[in-house]
Amino acid sequence: MATGGKSSRSSIHRYTNRLINEKSPYLLQHAHNPVDWYPWGQEAFDKAKKENKLIFLSVGYSTCHWCHVMEQESFKNKEIGKILNDNFVCIKVDREERPDVDKVYMTFVQATSSGGGWPMSVWLTPDLKPFIGGTYFPPEDGIYQVGFRTVLLRIADQWKRNKNALLENSQRIMSALLARAEISIKGEDSPPPFPEVMARCFQQLSESYDEEYGGFSEFPKFPTPVNLNFLFTYWALHRASPDGARALQMALHTLKMMAYGGIHDHIAQGFHRYSTDQRWHVPHFEKMLYDQGQLAVAYARAFQISGDDFFADVAADVLLYVSRDLSDRAGGFYSAEDADSYPTAKSKEKREGAFCVWTAEEIQRLLPEPVEGASERKTLADVFMHHYGVKEGGNVSPAKDPHKELRGQNVLIVQYSLELTAARFGLGLEQLKMMLAKSRERLCEARGHRPRPHLDTKMLASWNGLMISGFAQSGMILGKEEYVSRAGRAADFLRGHLFDVSSGRLLRSCYRGKGSLVEQSAVPIQGFLEDYVFVIQALFDLYEASLNQGWLEWAVQLQRKQDELFWDSKGFAYFSSEAGDSSLLLRLKDDQDGVEPSANSVAVANLLRAACYSGNMEWVEKAGQILAAFSERLLKIPVALPEMAQATVAFHRTLKQVVICGAPEGEDTKDLLRCVHSVFTPNKVLMLADGDSTGFLYHHLPFLSSLERKEGKATAYLCENFACSLPVTSCQELRRLLLL
Repeated sequence: MATGGKSSRSSIHRYTNRLINEKSPYLLQHAHNPVDWYPWGQEAFDKAKKENKLIFLSVGYSTCHWCHVMEQESFKNKEIGKILNDNFVCIKVDREERPDVDKVYMTFVQATSSGGGWPMSVWLTPDLKPFIGGTYFPPEDGIYQVGFRTVLLRIADQWKRNKNALLENSQRIMSALLARAEISIKGEDSPPPFPEVMARCFQQLSESYDEEYGGFSEFPKFPTPVNLNFLFTYWALHRASPDGARALQMALHTLKMMAYGGIHDHIAQGFHRYSTDQRWHVPHFEKMLYDQGQLAVAYARAFQISGDDFFADVAADVLLYVSRDLSDRAGGFYSAEDADSYPTAKSKEKREGAFCVWTAEEIQRLLPEPVEGASERKTLADVFMHHYGVKEGGNVSPAKDPHKELRGQNVLIVQYSLELTAARFGLGLEQLKMMLAKSRERLCEARGHRPRPHLDTKMLASWNGLMISGFAQSGMILGKEEYVSRAGRAADFLRGHLFDVSSGRLLRSCYRGKGSLVEQSAVPIQGFLEDYVFVIQALFDLYEASLNQGWLEWAVQLQRKQDELFWDSKGFAYFSSEAGDSSLLLRLKDDQDGVEPSANSVAVANLLRAACYSGNMEWVEKAGQILAAFSERLLKIPVALPEMAQATVAFHRTLKQVVICGAPEGEDTKDLLRCVHSVFTPNKVLMLADGDSTGFLYHHLPFLSSLERKEGKATAYLCENFACSLPVTSCQELRRLLLL
């Protein structure tokens, strides 16, 4: 279990602001700044209006490298703190706690500047309307960028001199944002045809694909599971065509290159946030829960399709990391590990990647043994350094190390195949594997003595949902019951700590408190759309992995609550946040699948699955209305919505209902279930007809009562719209039907 990134530094705090009363690790990091920070809330809004002051809004998250930099340079600076306190009401927001606030103002920043990111810095009028925004600012003026101090003084001066002009400008900006943000069905819009959407999305991904290193850009390179999932589905629909073969090659090559790269932690497992270079070598070193959950599924599916144990091993690697380092003893999952840490216990400054990188000298000292049977006199270190690209002077390009934090250091990257390394040293393949495993274990033990990075022990419903799916789907595909059990334990955690039974609503977050007890905010944050869709998806996945109908029941209950809170009955599709919060200037609908799939994209698949399990066909209609609302985007730039693009197939073709009739503990039943799990079949739902007429499924799906076991054996039926094919008892025949 994780113990957290405890720092060896201690100091007497000169300043303490209101953030000391918050639970968010990010807000607590700023509780001792000289800036008089307020959390997002009425107290800050009232102060701004009463004193007629502008608001300075700073948004970030606790494992954000550039957020740490701006805090050190500006928010800990007494003089800059005084300028902020004298002229502004300063508000800090954890974007992971309040994605609604983050999305509103990020929409503004992206619309009015060259990009977006964190830390996000936005200046607002007292009625919360933005008029200037950006991201990171250096403290002082430089050759290419105006410093934060200068920006603050200029804005404060403009407010005194040209207040009315600023107010008028902010109103114009808000009107433009409102028009830009509207997503709704226009005229006779209908769900777009899936062949056109899928073909165009594949074409756009293919055009941006990096043939040499995989991925879909030069750099920076992000893991994009939504793209990989789309390619798997495209392949499944075009297995015999050249385009289908290319789609599969693109996905598998990308996953291999990521696993070989420095973005993959070869010593302590899991994946870092993203790569700063084209070949997945030098990452930003934070590790995010949502990446681990989605990548576990992607690697498990790659194994399911290819049969290559390499991919199964990487999926297991990710789940080992999460189980060990991101797991709360109560069953939930923590949000992230930081990129920055102290290089040694005596260091005074943190450095990015310090916990993960190595000098050649360190490796030589840790792995001094001579290699028996090698063609030359070599040590374990020589073999390890060759295989993982370690150089005496470090292997990080200065261009990827602007702050010189990685000078002389090595980020491990698999430089050669096992076969080539074995041939280079005259070793047997199994001997080499054992040597490398032994070397990694020794480096892992040595790394355990370094100061750990900060651990964000906030637990979010949405990201826990993604991780439950990771464990549940990997457990199904890899045949690992312990993964399914871990997913069930996390779902129990959600029900116990992030679900209000009396209202039927999800909560957004909870926190590891004193004595490792789970704590909640004084005023709990209500769940957002993304919390509902990722938890509902997780519960459907967990049902298919465990066949416990209780998870279905809860999923359907949450789907009804989601409809009640977020559905746009006029323009259709779901809003990201619920109505009634006067501090939110916009109710948005995300229109892009990014590092996480957008909520409406996942909602389409959830609605179709919910309809199959409950018989409520109104949910199919809702799924079609979402696709119609996003029709223009899906037809023009489907690469922005690959998760929703593949959902168009499920909508138009309808989902296959794979029903297994049999006793849950029967070996014949288990054989058929293993058969289903061995085949990658997108756009299907799995259910067990166990003969229990009192259960959820028999209550909602009367057709199940007519299905029988053939000759007393467990029997499979493939159904569409509740009409079923002839019964099947052999795995070979079932596989054939699943692949049609």
